[in-house]
Amino acid sequence: MEPKHPHDRHEGWELFRQLNRYMNEQFAPQDEVLASIRRSMEENGLPPISVSPATGKLLTMLVAISGTKNVLEIGALGGYSGVCLARGLGRGGLLTSLELVEDYARLAKQNLEKAGFGSQVVYMVGPALESLEALVAQGSRFDFFFIDADKENYVHYLDYCLRLANPGAIIAADNTMAGSGIGTPRALGRRGEIMRQFNETVARHPALDALFLPIGDGVTVARVKAAKEER
Repeated sequence: MEPKHPHDRHEGWELFRQLNRYMNEQFAPQDEVLASIRRSMEENGLPPISVSPATGKLLTMLVAISGTKNVLEIGALGGYSGVCLARGLGRGGLLTSLELVEDYARLAKQNLEKAGFGSQVVYMVGPALESLEALVAQGSRFDFFFIDADKENYVHYLDYCLRLANPGAIIAADNTMAGSGIGTPRALGRRGEIMRQFNETVARHPALDALFLPIGDGVTVARVKAAKEER
């Protein structure tokens, strides 16, 4: 049911934030490694837009449960989500991370090295769509994808993930709640509408099994179906 008054929407959003605080405190307390990454980002002037602690924990668990050894991250920022993904990989897995800004990629690599994953991560610097096209040309394949970059290109990133995915691969995308704008796109303008359209694309895609999780600023998770499942 739609809230009847703006006050109701405000109360609902505040309750959601309280639940997320509880989730972060009880299920995903930050250890010193992750806390130090947030500090390094602040010291280097990076925007404070890393995944929430609970979202990071979710990424670690999804990668570990899926058993993947080959992860593609679209949007490295300072390496917070990269460490969470690498923790799920364990030893022997490889994280390929795409980042537009060279300084961000450099800091992310430093943070992954400090966390003990320096030998398990490769950074590709430049526009993500160009890096993705290069990966397609190389014949690369992945079993897990994490999208957390410019929202306008989420649908294009999804298309590339499908081209690079092995059957059964997992695709996770962050910020798909758009600060609660998906339910009321006019309230937050273009960003809310973009995320709403992205979620609808994922939910209706014949090659995907998907679910939206209200964790952090929203995480949309999908599994790539095998060819026989699409029929």
